Amino acid sequence: MEVYKFGGASVKDAAGIRNVGNIIRLNAEKDLLIVVSAMGKTTNALEALTESYINGENSTHSLFEEIRQYHHSVLAELFEDESHPAFDEIENTFIEIEWMLEDDPHPGYDFNYDQIVSIGELLSSRILSAWLNHVGFKNKWLDARGVIQTDNTYREGQVDWTKTCKAIEVMAPILKDQFIVTQGFIGGTSENFSTTLGREGSDYSAAIFASCLNAEKLTIWKDVPGVLSADPKLFSDTRKYSELPYSEAMEMTYYGATVIHPKTIKPLQNSGIPLLVKPFLNPEEEGTIINETAAVCKDFPAIIVKQHQVLASISTKELLFITEDHLSEIFKAFAMAHIKINLMQVSALSFTVCFDEEKEKFNALIVALNNSFKIKYNQDLQLITIRHYKPDTIDQLSSGKIVLMEQLSRNTAQLVLK
Repeated sequence: MEVYKFGGASVKDAAGIRNVGNIIRLNAEKDLLIVVSAMGKTTNALEALTESYINGENSTHSLFEEIRQYHHSVLAELFEDESHPAFDEIENTFIEIEWMLEDDPHPGYDFNYDQIVSIGELLSSRILSAWLNHVGFKNKWLDARGVIQTDNTYREGQVDWTKTCKAIEVMAPILKDQFIVTQGFIGGTSENFSTTLGREGSDYSAAIFASCLNAEKLTIWKDVPGVLSADPKLFSDTRKYSELPYSEAMEMTYYGATVIHPKTIKPLQNSGIPLLVKPFLNPEEEGTIINETAAVCKDFPAIIVKQHQVLASISTKELLFITEDHLSEIFKAFAMAHIKINLMQVSALSFTVCFDEEKEKFNALIVALNNSFKIKYNQDLQLITIRHYKPDTIDQLSSGKIVLMEQLSRNTAQLVLK
């Protein structure tokens, strides 16, 4: 049995859905569980809808209608007959949002976010499931919220692995008779509320399914030929890795390589399941394999760029040395605000830290630290991480920019640039 994961770019339109069908046709003899992300930029659109709804803006209805029309246009291109059951299924799914938008927002921003944004994966998976059945690939649609069980940490749901694996094992026999199509990114609580597993978390969902099912392998289908040394949108001279060990892939994703979600690798490593990253437009290409035995490639550096960074310097109000007690209080504030630290440095009088700029989380951090600490910060910065760096690479990437912070270790260089 294998798990396939298709991202938003691979199912962004009717042509993409048909192409997924072609990939399934090439692998029709396998027992497959198929995990799918929201279509195209639907998650971004649902995030904008959430903001509009919470802020009580007049644009809420028009944003909702744009999302609805986008999905209906894809359906109309796939199915000539509008009496096809898929049209009613999609409309019923939209009703889940419509009912919510008619009520006042829940007090918790993250709760509202998850109930609305999680709809994207329900829509895309229903459309894909309907199309695969239409072209002869018998499959069962599975609501991931009923099997991936999480706590109530909305937007960063923590998986209850015991409950989740038991639920997945119960549905496993279905795979012997038909494919399963389900959603990435989402889970459910014991109270039957929707949760999300972190932005771009569909890879992680696929790894959860693969681990609990003891799959032979997990394949993530991307719009790139495999894992590259840098983002091809930013660099013209990228090179593809034919293989990577789990450890190196974990390092790259930790520092922000977006080709794989950071939480994806560990469940696979625990179970010894190889991960393939392959191009959905050229499915017969080899791609990149990630496993335990692959060699680390040091022939060329991996360059990871994160935009929209904050660099904050935190010091005590009494001009005291930064002690372990202060650091404990600071780390607790970061944990409570659910902010991941990308780079940190301690001096005698300050703790300097770089992290992603997310308004709601940043505001929560400021409130938590304000009583005991002074905070100075710069926004809209760039963080560049270079694995297996060479001095000339650092010079080239920092040329013409102001280096606000630099940190070098044996294998990794990090630069905060303005």
